[in-house]
Amino acid sequence: MSDQYKITVEAEALFQEQYSSIETDRYAFAYRITLRNTGTQAAKLISRHWIILDANNDKQEVRGLGVVGEHPHLQPGEEYSYSSGSTLRTPYGTMHGSYEMEADDGTRFQVAIPEFHLIAPRTLH
Repeated sequence: MSDQYKITVEAEALFQEQYSSIETDRYAFAYRITLRNTGTQAAKLISRHWIILDANNDKQEVRGLGVVGEHPHLQPGEEYSYSSGSTLRTPYGTMHGSYEMEADDGTRFQVAIPEFHLIAPRTLH
C-alpha cells in the first residue's frame, strides 16, 4: 500500500492490581493505544480485531466496530488515543491485531497493531 494510506500504532500496557485477584487467576490490564495518520489521505477507523494470548497459550479473539464506541476520523498528521482493558488467567500475555480503516477516497486498508506484552509484577508470598 502506498504512503498515502499510512497509520502508525503505539501501545502501552499497565497492570491493574486493584481489579486483579491472584487467588482466582484474574489478572487485569489497562492499555493505551495511540494512532497517528502519517499518510497523506484522511481515514476513518471502521473496525478492530484483537488476538490476546495468555501464558498458557489460551487465545481470545475480539472483533468489533470502532474502538471504545467511536470511529475516529484522522486527517493527515492527526493522532487519536484511547484506553481500554483486558483480563487474563495468567500474569503474562500478549496482544496484537489490526484495524480496518477507510480513506476518504473509499479505499479500505488494514493497519497492524504491533504485539505488546501484558505483564503483572512478581508477587512475593
